[in-house]
Amino acid sequence: MPFDYHSLLDIAFRSSCVYIFMVISFRIFGKRELSQLSITDLSLVVLISNAVQNAMVGENTTLIGGLTAGIVLFALNMLVGYLMFRFKPVRNIIQSEPVTLIYNGKVLQKNLRSVLLSEDELQAAIREHGVAAFKEVSLCILEVDGNISVISGNDDSLRRTQYKRKRHQKSLQDI
Repeated sequence: MPFDYHSLLDIAFRSSCVYIFMVISFRIFGKRELSQLSITDLSLVVLISNAVQNAMVGENTTLIGGLTAGIVLFALNMLVGYLMFRFKPVRNIIQSEPVTLIYNGKVLQKNLRSVLLSEDELQAAIREHGVAAFKEVSLCILEVDGNISVISGNDDSLRRTQYKRKRHQKSLQDI
């Protein structure tokens, strides 16, 4: 059976289109999807990967076809990472800006709504930083990578942890 380079070029083109689609989709739907995966978010990622698989490789289910798609995706990811590092306009297009959530103890409701974060989720995030109340927070920022940074009024250092949304979790009082 002769080797079909046209098929591999087709896979490379399709994979590139799917990669660009996914980058644009994550940019549109926000940085919240990056580090705060709930069960529904994880389900979406798994289902999307299954849904776009055929769009990338078409009828070619060979090992070389799958490897071609993988190589193209890794190469595009490296290229986009380099372009973001090298050119600020590219970085601004692909990444959003950090969003201030609390300033001098006051929750910025408009910003919370813009990133679709509830006060309960914000409260959980600041508790993970060892801060009990909003009024104790000097500055709280949703970073471009989806992490929440908190600077408390009595702490000069910046403590960052990955805040993961926890839905439908019983509190200790309910157990």
